[in-house]
Amino acid sequence: MSEEAARAWIGAAFAPTAAQWARLDSFAAMLIAENARQNLIAASTIPTLWVRHIADSAQLLSFDTRHGDGLWIDLGSGPGLPGLVVAILSARPMLLVESRKKRCDFLRSVAAELDLKHVEVAEAPLERVETRPAATISARAFAPLDRLFDLSARFSTESTHWLLPKGRNAVKELALLPQPWQRMFHVEQSRTDADSQILVGTGKIAAKQRGKR
Repeated sequence: MSEEAARAWIGAAFAPTAAQWARLDSFAAMLIAENARQNLIAASTIPTLWVRHIADSAQLLSFDTRHGDGLWIDLGSGPGLPGLVVAILSARPMLLVESRKKRCDFLRSVAAELDLKHVEVAEAPLERVETRPAATISARAFAPLDRLFDLSARFSTESTHWLLPKGRNAVKELALLPQPWQRMFHVEQSRTDADSQILVGTGKIAAKQRGKR
């Protein structure tokens, strides 16, 4: 996928308004500028920013079935991928969980600059974030699956939708999990990278199920 194709796919999938396109362009520019001050994304990915980061994040929204409804929690949000992209393209209330202060400062500055009033930044390890029910949980590069589930189980309900990009190791990571977790998920092919896959599932995670196969 080329940069032009990535923008075209976003246009076809979400029909962004002029204001949303402007916010996406501004976010991309802010991300590149901030990357010179702190390592948010690999410098080698900047020439393909729209494919590798913007469209790659936006596709998670296309896998979600609750557009405009319920809290979305983005774990280990880092530079706001996918959380800020989803927040630009939808009205979903968005909680960005990030423990590093400099990254949280960046997330808050973007949300303020782009007038994303439905975005909240939780500057803390996930263990210290107040429990609240999530309609959707995403995690682009947060932790191995078993640890991710143990840490985030308390936010899940029977209807929570999980969107977990896992690169080329999605099937392998899923196979290592206990059966109760395996049955909740299926694998979707990434729309932006032929070598990447996304774990998609719905349901409540019961923590500490390791070993119960």
